[in-house]
Amino acid sequence: MKYVVAPDSFKGSITSMEAAKAISRAIQEADQQAEVVELPMADGGEGTVDAVLLSRGGVKVTCRVEDPLGRVITASYGWIEEEKTAVIETAAASGLPLLKAEELNPYEASSYGTGQLLRDAMEKGAETIILGLGGSATVDAGVGLFQALGLKVYGETGQEISRVGGRLDRISKVDAAMLEPRLKHANIIVASDVTNPLLGKDGAVAVFGPQKGLAQDQLERFEAGMASFARVTAKAVQRDMSGEPGSGAAGGIGFLLQSLLTVEFRSGMELMVKLSRLEEHLDGADIVFTGEGKVDGQSLFGKVPVGVARAARKKGVPAVAFAGMIGDGLDRLQAEGLTVVIPIVDQPMALKEAMIEGERLLYKAATRVMQLILLEKREIGREQNE
Repeated sequence: MKYVVAPDSFKGSITSMEAAKAISRAIQEADQQAEVVELPMADGGEGTVDAVLLSRGGVKVTCRVEDPLGRVITASYGWIEEEKTAVIETAAASGLPLLKAEELNPYEASSYGTGQLLRDAMEKGAETIILGLGGSATVDAGVGLFQALGLKVYGETGQEISRVGGRLDRISKVDAAMLEPRLKHANIIVASDVTNPLLGKDGAVAVFGPQKGLAQDQLERFEAGMASFARVTAKAVQRDMSGEPGSGAAGGIGFLLQSLLTVEFRSGMELMVKLSRLEEHLDGADIVFTGEGKVDGQSLFGKVPVGVARAARKKGVPAVAFAGMIGDGLDRLQAEGLTVVIPIVDQPMALKEAMIEGERLLYKAATRVMQLILLEKREIGREQNE
């Protein structure tokens, strides 16, 4: 039998590569004749670089950058020399995982480090840049990112502001004249499944601000600052991109990307399906295994298990998803090709313990599923012999 193993990460527990290895080990121990294709997946967030490099080849490049609070760290991005392609995750330099809970500070947090990664990639000769927007700790509308690339911003008295963070209400002028010129010639593909606009009840502040550390009584002030910055930027570039789908992604980074550059927004999941050649690998497959930390009705909106299931449905291949947690709306997922969702937790335990034990729990769940598959295979064989 041919098995395709294409999970996302179980966030906070195991990476997509670790998940794929755990499932593959269970398959190979149960069926020594199995053909197993490992395709760790991602949706533009955590694990995107590893997933692309595994399927396309390439290496990781490291460089010194600023974290969201301006501390110097070492971050990495993917580099495919033959294609002159860089794969960058916003979270690598500007992400929530870089900060402790008590360090979350949207007033100070900047996306500057992500801009440094982009600059390093262009200095290596990048012609294509895949930028995954996900997991940022910032609500700075991408100002920090573009300051690392030459953008100048000024206050009311004409002074240049070097580190703005989320205090966007301080900005009264935007000057992109010194922006890195190579940006205009690069093919920039933004991998994101966030379609939220910059402003309003569905915008960057209202929807994503709290997870980045904004308290409820801070939202109104941040929204006003974001709206002010949007007006200043629209005046500078002669177009208002604040209502465009995706402008609210990554704390508003999507807004400046759309305002200052010509970029292509792509569904992170759909992009990974293409880059990994998932549909090609599904040819001749008997089953595909996928999964992530939580599977529910919201998985319809750009999540890996549903993306894999949709690709499998086209090929007539059943899809099985493993989940750390299962929510409501699974009946809607079955219509998309997700045959069954299997919880990996096999006994009562605290969430912290389950996350620590994620790899072991996934392996055991995959082992149980393989026992059922082989039992069915034996039953079919017996019926054919009778």
